[in-house]
Amino acid sequence: MDSKTGKAFLRLVDIMNDLREKCPWDKKQTIQSLRQMTIEETYELADAITEENWADIKEELGDLLLHIVFYAKIGKEQKQFELDEVINGICEKLIARHPHIYGDVKVEDAEEVKKNWEKLKLKEGKQSVISGVPTSLPATVKAMRLQEKAKQVGFEWDNKEQVWEKVEEEMEELKMAIKDGNPAKTEEEFGDLIFSLINYARFLQVDAENALEKTNKKFIHRFTQMEQQALQSGKDLRNMTLEEMDAIWNTIKKQHSGQ
Repeated sequence: MDSKTGKAFLRLVDIMNDLREKCPWDKKQTIQSLRQMTIEETYELADAITEENWADIKEELGDLLLHIVFYAKIGKEQKQFELDEVINGICEKLIARHPHIYGDVKVEDAEEVKKNWEKLKLKEGKQSVISGVPTSLPATVKAMRLQEKAKQVGFEWDNKEQVWEKVEEEMEELKMAIKDGNPAKTEEEFGDLIFSLINYARFLQVDAENALEKTNKKFIHRFTQMEQQALQSGKDLRNMTLEEMDAIWNTIKKQHSGQ
């Protein structure tokens, strides 16, 4: 770390110490009260990354860094750990899990690095390759992580054509469940179909979560434009037919075909 970065980090630590001592709001915070705000800040960073907005990415990284320092401050007050232990802990973990950099292990590519990483985690006492996936992750992200973890021990299709066959198989099973009128089975098969589509996205090297979020944003943009165009025509969507709304939608879609 260069001196400029080091000074900036120590400045943040000093400010956190001041706020914790002097600010009524900061003095009240606990790890529980910070938890939801940390989740919110993480999603704000995720939004900035999706938008590739570097100014916002920089700002949101600063907010997250503040939270890390805040938790460490509370940890010290509770006599649980100190900030240097947090930093040295991750340093030691990185060194231990990169023997191809800090040891004499040879690797061919990034995939081999990931496989070695999972092997090392098991040696450290992890009970399962997938045990490190947080239970509270959003379902789409969790599915991606579970599949990536399973891949590291060879539980993986050989090619994307095989994965697509699985997608088609799950689609047929969903159709049968719908035909049978079984709600529980329909939900199960729908989940299986989404899981297989996420797996297919991995083989296409597409981030399924990010792709869906981009579609969400595109829908929001087009829908609000449709509302505005309807209002400009003196109409209200609630009083329009689906055909009328669809006509406006298709016009907007043609205008923004690249979005």
